[in-house]
Amino acid sequence: MEEIDPGTLDEDDARRAGIRSLAELQRLVDRRDGAHVYRMTVSLAGADPRVALRAQSELSAEDRRAVDERLDRWDAARSAPWTRQVLRLIAEHPGVRAPDLAASLGRETLPFKRDVRKLKELGLTVSLPVGYEISHRGRAYLG
Repeated sequence: MEEIDPGTLDEDDARRAGIRSLAELQRLVDRRDGAHVYRMTVSLAGADPRVALRAQSELSAEDRRAVDERLDRWDAARSAPWTRQVLRLIAEHPGVRAPDLAASLGRETLPFKRDVRKLKELGLTVSLPVGYEISHRGRAYLG
């Protein structure tokens, strides 16, 4: 990461930042009067292990036991179990917005999304452009 002069930004910087044009990037930078601008380079450390996990369509007894233990631990840390309820909700309502799923459980959106990310780390769910779905591994677990 390095601090840069905003005047040195170019179209490639805009594209790498996921912004449509240099003019749009400059507009965003100019909104923050006196702000420092940094160029950060990120490199991929390797394949996302969750991709291989979520593709599993069968679980061994050992895999199932490991998932059960983790879900049980998360449930025990709260006053009410939530893990399997959230998994079933996502299975029954794929592609539904997180705020709507959370509201159906009487929960706030951000804590709900944090919980879904925990399930995603186990390869049980997949994030969609809108909402979530159960992965192959999640279906095998629920099945």
